[in-house]
Amino acid sequence: MGTSQGPTKFNSRRSPALGTNGMVASSQPLASEAGLRILRQGGNAADAAVAMAAALNVTEPTSTGIGGDAFALLFDGEEVQCIMGSGKSPAGMNLDVVRSRGYGDGVPLPFYDALTVTVPGAAAAWHDIVARHGRLSLAEVLAPAIELAENGFPVGPITAHLWEGGLPQLKGGGPHAVDLMKDGTRAPRAGEIMRNPNLANTFRQLVEQGKDGFYKGAIAEAIVEALQAAGSVMTLEDLAGHTTHFEPPICTTYRGMEVWEVPPPTQGITALMALSNLEAAIARDGKGVPEFHSTAHLHDSIECMRLAFSDALQHVADPRLATVPTSTLLSKEYAAKRCEMLDPSKAVAVEAGRPDTGADTVYFCVVDGDGMGCSMINSNYMGFGTGIVPRGCGFTLQNRGHNFSLDPKHPNCVGPSKRPYHTIIPGLCTYPSKGAGEKRVLANCFGVMGGFMQPQGHMQVINNMLDYSMDPQAALDAPRFCVEGVGDTASAEDVARSKVLVEEGISEEVKAELEGMGHTITGPLTGYSRQVFGRGQIIKRDPETGTLWGGSDPRADGLAIGW
Repeated sequence: MGTSQGPTKFNSRRSPALGTNGMVASSQPLASEAGLRILRQGGNAADAAVAMAAALNVTEPTSTGIGGDAFALLFDGEEVQCIMGSGKSPAGMNLDVVRSRGYGDGVPLPFYDALTVTVPGAAAAWHDIVARHGRLSLAEVLAPAIELAENGFPVGPITAHLWEGGLPQLKGGGPHAVDLMKDGTRAPRAGEIMRNPNLANTFRQLVEQGKDGFYKGAIAEAIVEALQAAGSVMTLEDLAGHTTHFEPPICTTYRGMEVWEVPPPTQGITALMALSNLEAAIARDGKGVPEFHSTAHLHDSIECMRLAFSDALQHVADPRLATVPTSTLLSKEYAAKRCEMLDPSKAVAVEAGRPDTGADTVYFCVVDGDGMGCSMINSNYMGFGTGIVPRGCGFTLQNRGHNFSLDPKHPNCVGPSKRPYHTIIPGLCTYPSKGAGEKRVLANCFGVMGGFMQPQGHMQVINNMLDYSMDPQAALDAPRFCVEGVGDTASAEDVARSKVLVEEGISEEVKAELEGMGHTITGPLTGYSRQVFGRGQIIKRDPETGTLWGGSDPRADGLAIGW
């Protein structure tokens, strides 16, 4: 029998975790234990990250899974590598298909419609990360997750709350969603043991048959069967043609630190633009870094974030099928020019610039004793995604295609074999090389999950650490703001209609002053409502001593642990 609890309070204090031989951080303690176990068995950061990804699929299916997508940034001691594990829309998917179902022309595609499912990229990404960068076999890496799925695990309190909230998704997801219900009828309660033997079998197929065990054969057939029964145009050929992409990461500098993100079609560029905008705004004001969470600090941060979103929502799309002006959007000159329109005394109407064209997820990270860092994120997108569970597989299928625009003139408009604007983004920072022959050094792995909150969380925790000298745990504990509504139609026009949510801990005086400057403020939000501000993890590495500092977000069930 599960434990009955009153309202969860978010007011405890936690010190940062410390270690030297390795550190892991995730939103589930049992997933963190799985990563730590792999490090102790001789695996490296890449191995441990994939072990945690799979364990999180078991312990937090309300947010993530092998039926979703995954991205990673990996620092190998010399360079930052980027692994892009997102899939394309079906070859038969286009705007006419959407319109034939009664959507488009002002009628949005429903969140959980089978048409929103793109090819899941996580399975291939897990396989390829271990094959290219790991030390152990995939069988060793997935063993902890298989054990958790077969033997069962006690459900965490926040996960139980999210599971209950996602039950309607599962009940609408077809007959096999019972795999993810307690006794086939309900959500598990906090502390109850939950098993998922079908998911354990899915992991075994990936181990025994490699990527073909997921993208061809019985699992692929079950995916297509479930999707086509629900109205999707996904085919076996769509799945069989999937590959992981290995792209150059994108980068900017902030306070002398190199900040790395994954490139378009993700919104990693949004976080980098926001940081450059903030840097330009501070320089423009000429007063130095403002007092933490003062009106000036939050006003500049909100405006710089809105400015970045207006550009990203206008220009980010699949770069293989559209022209994305990445280099211009990332330039410091462009940031300075864009910030000229901002007013330090009031909120302004923000529109997308014209550069020359020359909510739920898990984030987790690992740094091993050799200084290799892996910053990784895995997602179903909205909770259980579509809630659709393929027969005998034990996982749900994501709804990532909901981020396509339905505007035929937009570069991110839905189309065949196309990757949508993608919200999930891992982050990583390095100290730049000091001169010829010198190597860059890992500074930290960081990330904050939560749909369109993610670049906002990235900007805020980097700002906290670099401008206000917070350790990783303090940077995650600090109250946040969220510009809400920016993803409603996947267009730049969303920014003008957006409002600002503030978390408990931001003063009423500052809130009132921001409202007086023209910001539409809601909050302060408390309790479970704080989920909207995302859930993050950070591991920082001291370049002199090699000491690792870890933090895990208090808005989740998670844990950072090292040794």
